[in-house]
Amino acid sequence: MAMPLTLTTALNGTAQANELSCDVVYDVNDWGSGFTANITINNIGSNAINGWTLTYDYSGNQQLQQGWNAQWSQSGRTVTASNVDWNRTIPVGGSAGFGGNFSYSGTNEAPTSFRVNGVTCGDEVSAPSILASPSTVAVAPGSTAGFGLRLSNQPEGNVTVSVARSSGDTGVGVSAGSSLTFTPANWNTPQQVTVSAAESASGSAVVTASAPGLESVDVTVTLLNAATGEYEERFLELHAKVTDPANGYFSDEGIPYHAVETLNVEAPDHGHETTSEAYSYLIWLEAMYGKITGDWGRFNEAWETMERYMIPGSADQPTNSFYNPSSPATYAAEHPDPSYYPSALESNVPVGSDPLAAELASTYGTSEIYGMHWLQDVDNVYGFGNAPGAPCAGGPETEGPSFINTFQRGSEESVWETVPHASCDDFSFGGPNGFLDLYVQDDGYAEQWRYTNAPDADARAVQAAFWAKRWAEEQGNGAAVAGTIAKAAQMGDYLRYALFDKYFKRVGNCTNAQSCPAGSGRDSAHYLLSWYYAWGGALDPSAGWAWRIGGSHSHFGYQNPMAAYALSTDPDLIPNSPTARQDWANSLERQVELYRWLQSREGGIAGGVTNSWEGSYDTPPAGTATFYGMFYDEAPVYRDPPSNQWFGMQAWSMQRVAELYWETGDEMAGEVLDKWVDWVLDEIHIGENGDFSIPSTLSWSGQPDNWNPNNPGPNNGLSVTVTGHNQDVGVTGSLANALLFYAAATGDTAARDAAKGLLDALWEHRDDIGIAVPESRGDYSRFDQEIYIPPGWSGTMPNGDVIEPGSTFLSIRSFYEDDPDWPKVEAYLNGGPEPVFEYHRFWAQADIAMALGTYADLFGDE
Repeated sequence: MAMPLTLTTALNGTAQANELSCDVVYDVNDWGSGFTANITINNIGSNAINGWTLTYDYSGNQQLQQGWNAQWSQSGRTVTASNVDWNRTIPVGGSAGFGGNFSYSGTNEAPTSFRVNGVTCGDEVSAPSILASPSTVAVAPGSTAGFGLRLSNQPEGNVTVSVARSSGDTGVGVSAGSSLTFTPANWNTPQQVTVSAAESASGSAVVTASAPGLESVDVTVTLLNAATGEYEERFLELHAKVTDPANGYFSDEGIPYHAVETLNVEAPDHGHETTSEAYSYLIWLEAMYGKITGDWGRFNEAWETMERYMIPGSADQPTNSFYNPSSPATYAAEHPDPSYYPSALESNVPVGSDPLAAELASTYGTSEIYGMHWLQDVDNVYGFGNAPGAPCAGGPETEGPSFINTFQRGSEESVWETVPHASCDDFSFGGPNGFLDLYVQDDGYAEQWRYTNAPDADARAVQAAFWAKRWAEEQGNGAAVAGTIAKAAQMGDYLRYALFDKYFKRVGNCTNAQSCPAGSGRDSAHYLLSWYYAWGGALDPSAGWAWRIGGSHSHFGYQNPMAAYALSTDPDLIPNSPTARQDWANSLERQVELYRWLQSREGGIAGGVTNSWEGSYDTPPAGTATFYGMFYDEAPVYRDPPSNQWFGMQAWSMQRVAELYWETGDEMAGEVLDKWVDWVLDEIHIGENGDFSIPSTLSWSGQPDNWNPNNPGPNNGLSVTVTGHNQDVGVTGSLANALLFYAAATGDTAARDAAKGLLDALWEHRDDIGIAVPESRGDYSRFDQEIYIPPGWSGTMPNGDVIEPGSTFLSIRSFYEDDPDWPKVEAYLNGGPEPVFEYHRFWAQADIAMALGTYADLFGDE
């Protein structure tokens, strides 16, 4: 729908040599989760406008995605559009028109004023309006749900908002937040309203928020389908705990934290960072919620939140138009230890051509990448302030999420040896060259932006979309998710960058960086999901460069044959690019083959494969096993700790194989699962009253046979030993999910019973906010570990922490000393016992909930 807004005034601009009089027409085409804003500046003054900059503010979370006919940018809620060369001058009586696409959730209020060259075009709107987010909520009978209220702009005095049911089922009422007071100080801070539904409630109701002199706002409350059994009820109970804002899993923006607890060092180095993994788990969780309740609004909103905050927008990746697919990136070798960094850029090493860029640009009309960055400082704890839509060094005072990165220095760089840095580096922090010269050795350094994608997360989002589509269509609700499914297909299109060698070199028998030939077309494709793909470019648009890389290292734990199946067979998920379907069909076959090649004689799946030994296309040890000319790597990507030591990779990855087997009956997938499940069942212990254990750590010896697709070997020389067991609740949930799909596909009652036993045991460990068990963290001794900083290098973190040789993990993260849990770690560092925590990781709660939903779906209450 089009909503025109015309604001007209004739003001004298005292700061200008000439008077400026203008009006602005703001037309919107809104489709629910996004909109196009078409803007026209009319010059109604007596002098031409020579050069113009328009600024205006949104009151909600509207986020610029792309714009045209102007130079667009966004900082927080402030949007700026400036002339381009050809529309620089607006003659008397003339106009300049331009437009942009934006995303949003909740309400989409029009701006209240516009400024051209600092002069207001329009009268300020003084009376605020009431804004509700979300505008629709769903609640189960006998349960509660919530929404937030705030004002659109600052009031002159206090405003009391009353909230009550105004129509619909009388079993719906407001149980908290029936009277809220907004002041000139807190008007923009959402206040929560809780609605409750009686057990007998059904249908829907309308809750109205009103205040004297203001227009009221309605929130529609929909009563959900009731749970049909014990495991659906458990799913809904856990889902309610996780999504309750009071329990701490989410930021004010609706972003899932890595964990509720802030003192948490794993792959993210702070509990209130988040990962693309967490966003993908949110999408998956809400897909299952839609299946059980029939409410698909939360699924769509989860995707929109991910799109708004974790996919870099136009302003975040501004110079992609300069990317040259025939020269994707300058080669820099990876090294086995951080002390070998910075790594020199070597322009004499041949790199291949990128076969995807032109096709993607033609398909989507943009040179931007539609993929998630992997790491975000949700509360801006580090203070880089690299906010989505307002890139680069906003600083410690910036509110909201900040794009950051950590890992940059080879396979031995553990999280304890990283130096966090902003994804957009304008040299505001760090040293004279920002953080760039910690990682790359160059003759000169340019301010730049760069992002890294974790392909397993994007693939999980696609996997979730596949099931959301299936479940919604079974309910007759396919249209409710169609828009999100189309976005998932688009994400899958760009995810193909993970299927190619890092520097687009030819795949197979690469043993020397200089002589390994540059690839062209698909001869640089290994068709596996690599550990990453990445892209970046100059901040200066006149500098004229951008780059992209794929990934040479593929860990079995990152493979997702279910996503490949969806992207190659589902008509609504096959991406729009002409070659995408075939790429994903090839990937599906190659991924299943990889599992078979890496399966040990006991049944566990070993590390992975690389096209670039040690990350520098070196020659591997003689006799190293090969897979389509690539080399076996026991611990690809990282070795501190070894990347295939953690059993979680087994559970995560094999759950996807089990889904594929249940969906398709793939013969090779079934053979791999038969052996893997037998191995796992022997390592599971289930007792009474919540007593259980699963494998935790693995030790490997030997290697697989050279791969022969026509006659796969038995891999008698490849062996795995389970060296430890634990009660990792998230991995247990994922393992149960894998066993359930296998049991449903085969009728294996032992697998089904083990899965049920694990879920029942987990349920005994629930607390007020989720499911957790005590964890001893001896690795926290590494808070005092020195991080490698090159001799002579010196810089600072945004909070003033000094970065120099001798710095430690803690010394450049001094904020940890103010954490409420720090005394436990400090006592340990001073010789006390290992600290014990009960962590509530978002992904872990989601994995458990998914398994509960899967049990209900596949087996009911058997």
